[in-house]
Order: sequence, then structure tokens, then C-alpha cells
Amino acid sequence: MRVVSGIQPTGNLHLGNYLGAIKQWVAMQDSMKPGEDCLFFLADLHALSQPVVPAELTSNSIEMAATLLACGIDSDRAILFNQARVPAHSELAWILGGTARMGWLNRMTQWKDKAGKSGESQSVALFTYPVLQAADVLLYQATHVPVGEDQKQHLELARDIATKFNNDYGVELFTLPEPFVSKAAPRIMSLRDGSAKMSKSDPSDASRINLVDSDDTIVQKLKKAKTDPEPLPATFAELGERPEAKNLVTIYSALADTTTDAVMAEFGGKGFGAFKPALADLAVAKLGPIRDRLTALLGDRAAVGAALAKGSARANAIAAPTLLAAQRAVGLHV
Repeated sequence: MRVVSGIQPTGNLHLGNYLGAIKQWVAMQDSMKPGEDCLFFLADLHALSQPVVPAELTSNSIEMAATLLACGIDSDRAILFNQARVPAHSELAWILGGTARMGWLNRMTQWKDKAGKSGESQSVALFTYPVLQAADVLLYQATHVPVGEDQKQHLELARDIATKFNNDYGVELFTLPEPFVSKAAPRIMSLRDGSAKMSKSDPSDASRINLVDSDDTIVQKLKKAKTDPEPLPATFAELGERPEAKNLVTIYSALADTTTDAVMAEFGGKGFGAFKPALADLAVAKLGPIRDRLTALLGDRAAVGAALAKGSARANAIAAPTLLAAQRAVGLHV
């Protein structure tokens, strides 16, 4: 098994990012057997599909790497790197651009959503970045790629590109990656609106728990989180149309590594006056050490950069044979 996944280097990560993605990465890393690999990269090249402030991109990349390390990614056990330090990503993307079809990219739902009626004013990179995504995983002969619902279409595109390339050039070069959908990955919603996903773009800081929040801030945000006046029932299914209650129970179960029904068995019949303090204590216990490690790592950014450099060297070594084989297949290597 070889798992490959990337994350854009944005700042101010929150509880939803941790529980919905990063915690799953740590679990994958910890489940790897000898000879299996997890490659996690900062998608800094993908960030260029939108306007960037160069200094912010550099800073965000270091902060994202520090966050991943603080959350439990081990740079000795997993391969952590930033995309731009492995030139083979860009080189293979250009080669695969000769295989991918315009019609395939035009059908990408995210392109339609992001471009809207202003497609002609968008960057070329926004249109073609699914080809770079394909290169990201095919370059390493990934067997599995963690995906959410919004990324399944892009993985299918990667498989289509790999299949067409293999057929067009009569080679068996690219592995067709399978989706890895973690049933444990919860969808974390806003603390102010249970129908909206927790997001750093929400103007209300009270809507989210940031990974850098102090213990007191975490407690206060959960204390003020929107709920309803009804007590918790005996089972999660009985919560029905109570989105805020569902969200807080989901957060508790994810932090405690238990099921939602186990949470209900413990707190069924109790109100939020009892549940919220217990949730706050659990959140502080789980997130406090992450915040402290993150603070320490951000105090030594050179060490974080060194960890990325080490990972990049390992990634380059794995990528080189595939890129060379692709170059040879299309006649570029003479």
C-alpha cells in the first residue's frame, strides 16, 4: 500500500480540519506496515491557481507543516514535503496534459462551481489543476488516495488519464489509485449554525475552534455554542432534526475516539448544561497539547523547513523512476 494525499497551505486551521482530515492522516501513518508508505504534501503549486501573496504562501507553508507535525505526523515514519520541492510534479503534469482531454476538464464540477460565468477571466491553472492532481498521485504509483465526496471526480479523472496514457503508449506504467474513504472522518459543522460547515472564512471566530486557541477560549466557545433546550436522547438517531446537538455529539465522539451512540449512552437524558462542560474538558485535553507543540514548532521555523527538506529528498527519490519511464514512453528521453 502507498497512500498519497495533499493539503493546500492555508493558515489558521481549526477543529474541522483536524478531525475531518489530519487526524485521519495520522491514523493512516500509524497503520502502515513495513514497506508501505504514506506521502503527505503541501500543495503549494496548487495554491498558484488563485492570486497569492508570496510572503504569505511561504509563511503558510511552514505553518501548515508545523501543524501537521504538531497533530502527530512523524517525519521519520511518513514522507512530509512541499510539492514545489519535487519538480517531477510539474514535469509529469505537463506530459499528462498531452493525454488529458479538454472535455474531461470542462466536466469537472469544481471548475464549473468556481469559474461560474467568469471562466474566461480565471487562471489557466484553475482549469488544469486536476491534471496536476493526477500527476501528484500517479507520480508515486499511489495505490490509495484519501478523498472526500468533493474529490471523487478528480480521482476518477486521474484514473482515466492513467488508463489512456498506458493504452496510448502501450505501457503498464501507472497504477490506478483506489479511493480511500474513511468512515471515521466526521463532518464538523459551525458552532453557531449546525447546517453550515466549520470554516475559517466564517466572519465569526466563535463559529470555530482554532488549533491555536487557548484553553479558556475553547471552553468559552463551547459554552456559547448554539444548542436547543431539549435533553439528549438515548441514541444518536433520535436526535433527528437537531443539527447543533448532532454536531456537538459528533465532535465529542471524534475527540474521544468512540461512537456517537456510546456518547449518547453516557449522556442520554442529560441536558447541555452537563454535556457542554464535559465536551470542553475533553477538547482542552486533546487540543491543548497540539497547540503547545505547534507553538514550539513555530518558534523554530528552520527545523520545520529542515523536516520538509528531508521529506522532499525522499519524495524525489521515489518520483524519479516514474518520471523517467513516462519520458521514455513518449520519446522525450534520448
